[in-house]
Amino acid sequence: VVGIGASAGGLEAFTQLLGNLPLDTGMGFILLQHMAPRAHSMLPEILAKVTRLPVAEARDGMRVEPNRVYVTPPDRAMTLEGGVLRLRPREEPRGQHRPIDVFLRSLAQDQGSRAIGVILSGTASDGVLGLQAIKAAGGITFAQEVKSAKYAGMPESAIAAGVVDFVLPPDQIARQLARLAHHPFASAVLPAKEELPAADESDFNQILALLKAGTGVDFTHYKHSTIKRRIARRLMLTQQDTMADYVRHLREQPAEVKLLLEDILINVTSFFREPEAFEAMQKLVFPELVRSRSPDEPIRVWVPGCASGEEAYSIAISLLEFLGDMASGVQIQIFATDIEEAVIDKARAGIYPESAADDLGPERLRRFFSKVPGGYQVSKTIRDMCIFAKQNLVKDPPFSRLDLISCRNVLIYFGPVLQKKAIPIFHFALKPMGFLLLGKSEALSAFPELFTLVDKKFKIYVKKMAPPYLVIPALASEYTPPGRRGEPAAAAAEIATPVDLQREADRLVLARFAPAGVVVDENLNILHFLGHTGPFLEPIPGEASLNLMKMAREGLQMELRAALHAAFRGGSPVRKEGLRLRDNGGLRVVNLEVFPLRPGLGLDRYFLVTFEDVSQFYKPETAAPEAPGKKPAKGKSTLKDRQIEELQSELVASKEYLQAVIEEQDTAVEELKSTNEELMSANEELQSINEEMETSKEELQSANEELATLNEELDNRNQELGQANNDLNNLLAAVQIAIVMLGPDLRIRRFNPAAQEMLNLIPADLGRPIGDLKLKVEVPDLEGLIKEVLEHLAIREREVRDQEGRWFSLRIRPYRTSDNRIDGVVLALVDVNLLKGSLEEARIAQDYAQTIIATMREPSVVLDGKLRVVSANNAYYQTFKANSKDTEGHFFYELGKGQWNLHALRELLSKVLPANLIFHDFEMVQVFPGIGHRTMQLNGRLLSLGGPDR
Repeated sequence: VVGIGASAGGLEAFTQLLGNLPLDTGMGFILLQHMAPRAHSMLPEILAKVTRLPVAEARDGMRVEPNRVYVTPPDRAMTLEGGVLRLRPREEPRGQHRPIDVFLRSLAQDQGSRAIGVILSGTASDGVLGLQAIKAAGGITFAQEVKSAKYAGMPESAIAAGVVDFVLPPDQIARQLARLAHHPFASAVLPAKEELPAADESDFNQILALLKAGTGVDFTHYKHSTIKRRIARRLMLTQQDTMADYVRHLREQPAEVKLLLEDILINVTSFFREPEAFEAMQKLVFPELVRSRSPDEPIRVWVPGCASGEEAYSIAISLLEFLGDMASGVQIQIFATDIEEAVIDKARAGIYPESAADDLGPERLRRFFSKVPGGYQVSKTIRDMCIFAKQNLVKDPPFSRLDLISCRNVLIYFGPVLQKKAIPIFHFALKPMGFLLLGKSEALSAFPELFTLVDKKFKIYVKKMAPPYLVIPALASEYTPPGRRGEPAAAAAEIATPVDLQREADRLVLARFAPAGVVVDENLNILHFLGHTGPFLEPIPGEASLNLMKMAREGLQMELRAALHAAFRGGSPVRKEGLRLRDNGGLRVVNLEVFPLRPGLGLDRYFLVTFEDVSQFYKPETAAPEAPGKKPAKGKSTLKDRQIEELQSELVASKEYLQAVIEEQDTAVEELKSTNEELMSANEELQSINEEMETSKEELQSANEELATLNEELDNRNQELGQANNDLNNLLAAVQIAIVMLGPDLRIRRFNPAAQEMLNLIPADLGRPIGDLKLKVEVPDLEGLIKEVLEHLAIREREVRDQEGRWFSLRIRPYRTSDNRIDGVVLALVDVNLLKGSLEEARIAQDYAQTIIATMREPSVVLDGKLRVVSANNAYYQTFKANSKDTEGHFFYELGKGQWNLHALRELLSKVLPANLIFHDFEMVQVFPGIGHRTMQLNGRLLSLGGPDR
């Protein structure tokens, strides 16, 4: 489905595009144009004349069909839902009407990677957000080439936003659409299932290897379906027919690797995405962040996968809105990271197109943004709260002691392996009771022991007070920790660093003919079962437990505990033989053996406990039946006597053992009583020191990471400041106006080369008070003028002369900083000597001309363009007995009693002015008041005095 948007000049672009479309693209085309609300539009009729495709005005409920064109009615807003057009009455928003963005966003949501967006001629920036959404969904975007557009505003905005795949004239856009429709991989993007055709796995693996080599990012454990769709998209854009062709293209064009990376990462977002989630944070999260917080403790937030920065800035704005008047007393640190350097640079600048204003509202736009050419920039206050840096979420060290992590719609692109790496990282990075915000399609069901769900709808979690999760990969093929039953064993095995417990345990078990057994930790919790352990272990009634001592059957517990204790202290295997265990009314003879395991995990200790059933080797002895009345032979013991003797010897040994144990216990108790308090005190102190050291270690690590990030940010800002300083120096050197900048204390802060020459300044004068210098220009009350400007914040101007008599215009104005603070004054000195001389020459020339006219003996009159009298000389007033009051400003034909109102004279004057003619000796005979009948000769010419009425 192709959404085509245009505004001013759109009809011409629509015509060129549709006129070059073939009939069999299989696409549906929806045309959207900015039109004033009215009852009917002639656009469908006009377009029907330039294309053979059926053209119709869209109606509510109309299903989009292939090879058809639909035109939006002028008085309706339109969206696409389930392939069906939905129309509603057009609303008049307070801002700019953006029907193209509205439709293209719905197109992206409804069609996903089957969506295509086209922006043609028009003003403003409607369509940018729509193209962003289409590109994020995996669709393809076009913009009209600026030179071919009648109005370039909309195409330029889309191109500048970096969301356009093709920039072409309308006729070539049509040809490119036709090519895409018949591309071999079109089915990889266009079908509803959004799955690639079967591809050669070796080619796919080569693409992943080229990505890793070219960008340093390993996509092995990302969701392969997403990557394959993005590869299919690049195949279509680069006109490659097969995966093998694309592999060759990547090798020949290294720049394509970066473009593929950008497509896979989908760096498209918006301000206050899902506004309800931010409202939920203000109700559930932010109050907890400020509760019981010391004034010098900052609120720390991490936004991994920040893309172009809108999410980080939105959180900063939302926090400031929540804090209100308390904002000045709370420090906010927002760390925003992404894997791609280009989007980090864009986020740092904080400049966004005008279309971004739709997601902000007028109040936020006024308070937190400033207008810049082409869009809006986040205010410096907000930008200073956010630190942007490049970081690989699952590879680089994380931040720590954070209050909030906002990682929305990042995990959905991770496979199970990366997800189970990232979530423990979040748990480590958060403070106790810290919050985690995920996207609506993400969840932490695989880690219930790490986080507690606070809000199910908006996926807000809080960190549990639990130790960090540890997986033992050597056992992970079968073992899942408590609360994690049912997870795929292979996924768990891929999570943690390899530890060879499984291999060590298997080696020992095989060496002993694989008896049944278990692997336990130093707390005797069972981590792994080996073989059939049912005859030796059984669950106990009540709360479920995997503790070995609670599951051991009666008859094993005493010897099992003793063997484990001996193995723990001695570090060597311990064996117990001949243990008798009751089983189903009989006796089972068991040999027990405990092996310490040393898998290289530092202080953690593990044990392998094996159970060997040897009942078959212990046959009960039987005696021959005695004859009735016959006594046993003398000197031979009966079976009963031998059993009694065995029991008596065992009893004696047990008494001796118990007596020794009691004595040792009494001695140990006395010693323990005397040292118990000391040990408890020392233990508390050690525990406190250990906690402090752990905290210090985390803080140092976090501080080191933050310093590295801050250094990167400062280096970038230093480069910007250096460039700005170079621009300023070149600007000051280029102008021929003397400029001097003074601080509030009237000391010279900066001056340009022109000022150095005009005012006789030297570099050593920097930092000196202006009043201490003897300038070439004579301004007696200069300090007073400057103080007046600082006090009243008004601009002052004055003409001054230098020691050589040259004239200058001195202009003094306040020095304003970027945050509208007055920090001194700026003096500008403009050389006006030539202008002053020109004015004097003009005054002299005027006096000269007036003197000549005044001394003429012939009457003379000067008229303006409308034939009104401008001036007359004395000879005129004396000859015709007139005065200036009745003459100047009056029409020439009305002077006296209208004696000059002659048809021939009027015709003559009307020809002189437009034709720039000169006339001589025009004779007229007339009776003049006061002087009688006279014959006059008139001479005249046009005067060019520089105005339309002169």
